[in-house]
Amino acid sequence: MSKFTKETYVTRNFQKISGKRWELYVITRVIHLLNDPDIEYVCQQYINPPQNKDYYLADLAFPSLKLYLEIDEGQHDSKMHQSSDLKRDAEILEATDWICKRIPVFVKKGSSKIDKSLEALNKEVDDFVSYVKQKKQDMVNAGHNISWNYEQKFSPNTFIAKEKINVSDNVALLNHRDVLRLFGYKKGHYQRAVWTIKKTNQMVWFPKLYPNSDWVNSFDDKSGYILQFRKDNNPHPMPEEGDPDRIVFAHQKNIFGQTVYKFFGIFRVDLTKTDPIHHYFKRINTRLDLSRYSAN
Repeated sequence: MSKFTKETYVTRNFQKISGKRWELYVITRVIHLLNDPDIEYVCQQYINPPQNKDYYLADLAFPSLKLYLEIDEGQHDSKMHQSSDLKRDAEILEATDWICKRIPVFVKKGSSKIDKSLEALNKEVDDFVSYVKQKKQDMVNAGHNISWNYEQKFSPNTFIAKEKINVSDNVALLNHRDVLRLFGYKKGHYQRAVWTIKKTNQMVWFPKLYPNSDWVNSFDDKSGYILQFRKDNNPHPMPEEGDPDRIVFAHQKNIFGQTVYKFFGIFRVDLTKTDPIHHYFKRINTRLDLSRYSAN
């Protein structure tokens, strides 16, 4: 079970934007007017398009609705910034298939930009809230389940009941033990980087997909490869043909700095690219059928 409650999550979201007066005003008005505990939202949502080494922070995102809002302050009026915004929106759309909506908080007065009146701004916020409500209703009518149970989000039982997981679902659990519960593990905490699944030719791998004390592991979303090598560039034992496939739950930090283990898919060593120093693992599946492990 998550050590962060939904109440903690909600209030800490607002903490992240407490120093941005207009962003805080617009976002809190949106959330309070929505007044819908089933709509998940994230302030400063991290988005990393696969073709771009940089990342973006969406001001307010609604992941279950595939929608995000940008609050545009005065600097967004410049031609350079408008061009940057278009590129950013296009890359986010390609990475997530999310729709972008924008609310400017300024108006032009001659060569100057001044704060928009609260009456005008509130009207735009209210219109956006109506749009969000309608989008939710349209998705519900289309058969989508729009609900937000924050505590269950980090429970292995949630995914065991579904009997399958997908990379696109952004599955993340809080520790090795909870991940291994998906595969029939019954014991206490487990700290090693790999765990072999009985009666299969598979293992669960918990890599840190960033440089750490001894190893460098990196994932290229475009090619689907994980590259692994030692920091000192010394050789390490070569994988062999027929080695277990690796079900990867990578070590990451979420928006609160909390450690989570996120599902990246199933990987297999590529011996055509691998050498004694650089080991390559190719993603062979983004889906995992959990029902096959129920007897383990």
